Amino acid sequence: MSYNPQRALELLRQGTGQPAAVFREGQEEAMRHVVDGQGRLLVVQKTGWGKSFVYFIATKLLREAGSGPTLLISPLLALMRNQIAAAERMGVRASTINSDNTEDWANVEALIQRNEVDILLISPERLANERFRTEVLVGVAGRIALLVIDEAHCISDWGHDFRPYYRLIERIVRTLPPNLRLLATTATANNRVMDDLKTVLGPNLSVSRGDLNRPSLMLQTMRLPSQAERLAWLAAQVAALPGHGIIYTLTVRDAVQVADWLISQGLNVAAYTGETGEGRAELEQALLDNQVKALVATTALGMGFDKPDLSFVIHYQTPGSVVAYYQQVGRAGRALDAAYGVLLSGEEETEITDYFIESAFPTREEVRKVLAALEAAPQGLSVPELLGRINVSKGRIEKTIALLALESPAPIAKQGSRWQLTASTLSEAFWERAERLTALRRDEQRQMQEYVSLTSGHMEFLIQALDGDPRTVRPNALPPLPSSIDPGLVNAAVAYLRRTSLPIEPRKKWPAGGMSLYNVINCLIIETTSSCVLCC
Repeated sequence: MSYNPQRALELLRQGTGQPAAVFREGQEEAMRHVVDGQGRLLVVQKTGWGKSFVYFIATKLLREAGSGPTLLISPLLALMRNQIAAAERMGVRASTINSDNTEDWANVEALIQRNEVDILLISPERLANERFRTEVLVGVAGRIALLVIDEAHCISDWGHDFRPYYRLIERIVRTLPPNLRLLATTATANNRVMDDLKTVLGPNLSVSRGDLNRPSLMLQTMRLPSQAERLAWLAAQVAALPGHGIIYTLTVRDAVQVADWLISQGLNVAAYTGETGEGRAELEQALLDNQVKALVATTALGMGFDKPDLSFVIHYQTPGSVVAYYQQVGRAGRALDAAYGVLLSGEEETEITDYFIESAFPTREEVRKVLAALEAAPQGLSVPELLGRINVSKGRIEKTIALLALESPAPIAKQGSRWQLTASTLSEAFWERAERLTALRRDEQRQMQEYVSLTSGHMEFLIQALDGDPRTVRPNALPPLPSSIDPGLVNAAVAYLRRTSLPIEPRKKWPAGGMSLYNVINCLIIETTSSCVLCC
């Protein structure tokens, strides 16, 4: 089929709700490439450029020409509500199958069977689900006209946000017919990630790469070591800033604490984390509708959230990498002439990012314990049963199992709800990869500390780190925000921090088989001096 430029423009205007909207540079070329079947395409464009419009409009054009549905693989399904709303305005019938909408699965599957779904959005984790593969994917695989891989940098070992289940995509892509339309999109692919993606997605991969400069952003960094100083600064500056924004923290605990502090100072804010659950959609809409001054958020509100008139993004602590920071600060100023991106650096951030780096992969001892337990149980063990047999937390067991199961060949496999050993052994390449990526994360951590130390040239630094061209950067019109702090607010913040330490919750449910002997002994020891909650 051939691309229809008049119809594409009409769909853009329907989707944006703007009768005079026109395509951004590179958007129409990408759509034409996909619709005309010119080969596999990687689109690397800055945040806010409109990558979702490329695949939604291409899907509509293909469907109107009689082609099959699109399959979109994305880690951002919970944050694509506004993009899906735009698709629906264009008449694109979008459905999702993910862990947040299990009650809708049967209805979505029925729609797929009746060919009433134009684009099916799934998380990469769905590809590991046997029922999804055998009962849903098999039925639609032969009719798929376009495969979209969103946030494609997650495929790469070198991507800042590597997702283990994206490794399944690599295996799927290698089996696809060469003429199947494939579109991969990302905002953060430096040269190393680009080379990786070309290897995975095919040697004939075409690349559309745009300018990374965000001229609307006034970027600024300041070191305020203590949390009290940063809380005081936020209380004064957020109240004075025009518009609405996001305040990012590294942990759930900090998001809750910062939000509660700002509320106590009379600001209309709310905490948004992975633990917000079903309330996330309501909070997203509240920010979109300017009903809150800001959301204090973890990276749970990251890639995928789109509020074009967001006027500030403030970081309470320094993220672990330049590319993660570029993604997050890029939420601001998409449809504004000027917006603030302010990074506050605190003394605790290195300890937090150290923890994230060190816990990204299981230790050799954790792997040894899991494999030994499975070897002693030929019939296999579920995660709750593993919890009762080894002294490893549920989260660490699940991480270990997920990574081991994604190896090729995998040393473990799932049968029903139980995990069993296979005939394969874990390759030493697993540990070499873990060491290589850990070293990379350390380099990224150091690079962010260089960024914090800058007094100027912030956007140029980010663009160079992403292997872009910094020569397009021009000075921003906004004045920098003051770094001074009200001593009275600092004292109030100190008092607030002293009275708001969050308790460690005790375990609410024992693992199958009760407590292990190890935990019983440790609880008896600790109970003689304090409380048992620390080990339970």
